[in-house]
Formats: sequence, structure tokens, C-alpha cells
Amino acid sequence: MDWLFLFEIILSGLGSGALLALTGIAFVLIYKATKVLNLAVGEMLMLCAYFFFGMTAALALPIWLAIILTVIGGGILGGVIERILIRPMLGESPISVFMVTVGLSSVLIGLVEFVWGSDPATLPNFLPTKPIFIGSAYVSPKIAVSFVVATVLIAAFLIVFRTWRGGVALRATATDQGAAFSCGINVPAVFSVSWIVAGMAAAGSGILIGSIGGISPTMGVFGLSVLVAVIVGGLDSIAGALVAGLAIGVVEALVGTYMGGEYKLLVTFSILVVALMIRPYGLFGTVEIERL
Repeated sequence: MDWLFLFEIILSGLGSGALLALTGIAFVLIYKATKVLNLAVGEMLMLCAYFFFGMTAALALPIWLAIILTVIGGGILGGVIERILIRPMLGESPISVFMVTVGLSSVLIGLVEFVWGSDPATLPNFLPTKPIFIGSAYVSPKIAVSFVVATVLIAAFLIVFRTWRGGVALRATATDQGAAFSCGINVPAVFSVSWIVAGMAAAGSGILIGSIGGISPTMGVFGLSVLVAVIVGGLDSIAGALVAGLAIGVVEALVGTYMGGEYKLLVTFSILVVALMIRPYGLFGTVEIERL
């Protein structure tokens, strides 16, 4: 076996896994606060990537300004979705809210195809191109930079939500919404903040993923791998999203290299089925005890 080649594949998988984990934060934040499983995260990511493309290609804005505006736009997108679509659905059955997010994903795809068309596009090449070596192992500079950026952003999220007052409010709301409300926490505001921050995380992921592999209306399928990572790690655990995201990224890289890209989703969802059979609440998820 070529161990150097295997090491390079693992490094590439860790880079992809970091992006899975970053996008997984969008799932986790929304679920922790509102108990809503947002299946449209992949399409939110895709729309933000096209927004970045429009500002750099059509408006010729500087890259740094386009990144800032895209992240802000992602936050606004998340806030608008929560206020217009999700908040009126609170109190309804979980499947009803879930189906709203399924419909939203189709709407976002249609919007992108209407504005930009269905053909793939390439984002401006703003990431470094100089080869990077770890020992003798080659690492794609785009993958390496994406890994570093995703890691820094994930660490920032973890620190902020452990120390910031809003993070404490989010954790309190996730534990017991009624108790949080009785303690003076503005629960609807927490819902909005969770969607806004999730939208910003999705925007950052969209820029990085689009910069590596280009953009297309179908790039939202990335959200399926993210969903698997989040469920395996635990729907309410940011640490679980991190660990499972890195693991799924490595597994998909290995499967894609040695078995073929068409088997990646097969193996990924097989892992999901096995994980649900062994530990339904995920590796780090909160075990809920229901009394009948």
C-alpha cells in the first residue's frame, strides 16, 4: 500500500470534513433553539455562493467586500426565513415544519436557476495556488486554506456560545423553552439569532465550497452529507458536528478514491443507518427519556 498517497487522501478528507462541520453548525444552532430540522441549509449555502458570484463577477466588487456582504446577506436570509416561514409554524407538528424547509429548498433552487441559469459557474480564484506539503505529502492549497478557515470559525463559534450572553440564552432555550421564558429570556429573539447565525455559517461554507469545486444549482446536495454528519454526531451538539464532520469527510475521501465517487453517498448513508441503530441520539447528542 502507498502510505503517502493514503495520508494525502486523509488530509484531503479532513479539509472536506471541516467544511461539513462548519455547515453542520447551521443545522445544530437551528435545532438546538427551535427543534426544527432545516433541510434547506444546503440550498441556503448554494444561494449565498451565487450571491458572492454575482457581486464579484457582475458588480466587480473587491473580494474582501464581497465576502463581508455575503456573510451579512446569509444572516439576513436566515432571519427572513425564520420570521416569515418558521415562526408562524411554531406549535405545529414537527413534520409540518420539516416539510416547509423541504419546500423552501426547492424554491431556492428555482430562484437561483431563474436569476443565474442552470449552468455551472466558477468563482473568482482568490485562494492561494502555491503547493503545500506536510512532510512529503501534498495538500491542495484550497483544501488547506478552507480547513484552516473552517477550523478558526468553528473555534470562534464554540468560544462565543460558551461565553457570550446570547450563547447562554441559546443553551437555556435549548434545554427548556418554558423555563427560559420564565427567567426573562426573549425566546423568539433567540430563535431569530439562531437562524441569523446559521445563515452566516452557511454563507461562509458556500464561499469556501464554491471556491474549491465551483457552483451550480445542485451544489445543495452537499447538505445531505452534512445532515448525516450532524445526525451521527448528535443534532444538538456542536462538538458532535465537528467530530462526525471530520470523520465523514475522511470516509467520503477514501471511498471516492478507492471505490468511485458514485459510492460516496451509499457508504455515507449506510453509516447513518448503522449509527441510528446503535445510538439513535448520536455520538454526543442529548439522550431524551420519554415516559409513556
